[in-house]
Amino acid sequence: MKKYGIVAGIILVTLALVGTYLVYAGEPTDQIKKTTDKIIEIVKNPALKALDKEPERRRLIRKAVDEVFDWEEMAKRTLGRHWRRRSEPEKEEFIYLFGKLLERTYLDKVEGYSGEKVIYIGDRVEGNYALVKVKILTKQDTEIRVLYRMKKKAGKWMVYDISIEGVSLINNYRTQFNNILVRSSFKRLIEKLKAKVGES
Repeated sequence: MKKYGIVAGIILVTLALVGTYLVYAGEPTDQIKKTTDKIIEIVKNPALKALDKEPERRRLIRKAVDEVFDWEEMAKRTLGRHWRRRSEPEKEEFIYLFGKLLERTYLDKVEGYSGEKVIYIGDRVEGNYALVKVKILTKQDTEIRVLYRMKKKAGKWMVYDISIEGVSLINNYRTQFNNILVRSSFKRLIEKLKAKVGES
């Protein structure tokens, strides 16, 4: 999953960029850009740059991300067939820990990245589902294709998966989690997630 590190947590991929280029924008693309603008404003805020302001800065970034990412849908798709077997408390705990895992895995890498260029290719809408295509050009002139999968929920477009160079974030985690669930148990999966996010 090297390319996930390259884009520094694609959840916040357009932070601190040299340039952003818009080829075409539909409503789903606008939603991605709107959230990105909020995050950029937070990261560039001088009042939040001090080391002791890191918790507040990250809280605000997570809040902005929460507005466009459907954590419940992502968690549901990540567990796949195992989701229906879980109780409501188990589902809620998994949603929380999965969100924390993504935050811990990617957020700490985002703020140090600069120099990339992002081109919004456009989006394709089919009913309540949409694909937003983005192309990232790195400093080394490497081109990375990113695809946001979105679903309209309560009148708002929300992200439920991201693919980088054809590799789905959800599918990647689903494979990992399924191996644990098949070989062990849901309890063991929760224990591993807690350990990864520092809540064990």
